[in-house]
Amino acid sequence: MGRSGAGRFPAHWPVRVRAFLRGELAPVPARPAATVLLLRDGADGIEVFMLRRRATMAFAAGMYAYPGGAVEPGDASPAHAAVRETYEEAGVLLAGPAGGDGVVTEVPGPGGPPAFDAFLEHHGLTARTGLLAPWARWVTPEWEARRYDTWFFVAALPPGQRCRNASTEADRTAWLRPADALAYGMLPPTVATLRALLPYAEAGGRAEDVRAAAAAAPVPGPVMARAAVEGGDVVVSWPGYEDFGGRLPAAPREPRP
Repeated sequence: MGRSGAGRFPAHWPVRVRAFLRGELAPVPARPAATVLLLRDGADGIEVFMLRRRATMAFAAGMYAYPGGAVEPGDASPAHAAVRETYEEAGVLLAGPAGGDGVVTEVPGPGGPPAFDAFLEHHGLTARTGLLAPWARWVTPEWEARRYDTWFFVAALPPGQRCRNASTEADRTAWLRPADALAYGMLPPTVATLRALLPYAEAGGRAEDVRAAAAAAPVPGPVMARAAVEGGDVVVSWPGYEDFGGRLPAAPREPRP
């Protein structure tokens, strides 16, 4: 869905979008979530850490994405969830000694309590949410059965730390330049957030420049797809991202949801 045009939408959209527009499909609540554009300064400029979701995943199967996931009950905020998910899926720990302002250069081994906050406490650490800056916020369309209200954060890879594929949901990980990453299959939010990195990459900016610019910018508002009937056709659009939209193909004859 990073590519626009009819036929690029999920196969189930013609039925679900039309049912939604007829008032037959009530939106499910969007679950809070967080994801992180983890950046580093590569030999040829800024690189972003990405993972490819396994083809067996129920959501965004086979798509390239960033480390992230739903906000859990123990998370104090979406930013805290982003710190936890970055550790759980990329092996990078945005944390430092409690009572200080530094960040660890070596990630503690897997020993200790399994719960993230208990793990931090066990090692005398605290989450450094200040290392993150809001980059974007996207909400899954109202007609989807699985919905998320996702905060996208940017963070620079801490000195001394390395990424690894620590996720059971990914079959591949890679550091990619934003322009190169756009060649892979991904959902519209991933495409949009990568595109927003291009000016920094093309200007020779550094990872910390991106984080600092995001921290100084206004808090991003939510972006969500809309659907309407135009001339008898159903048209899907993302405000501000016209190339993501298009006209849906005719709905197959299926029972109403």
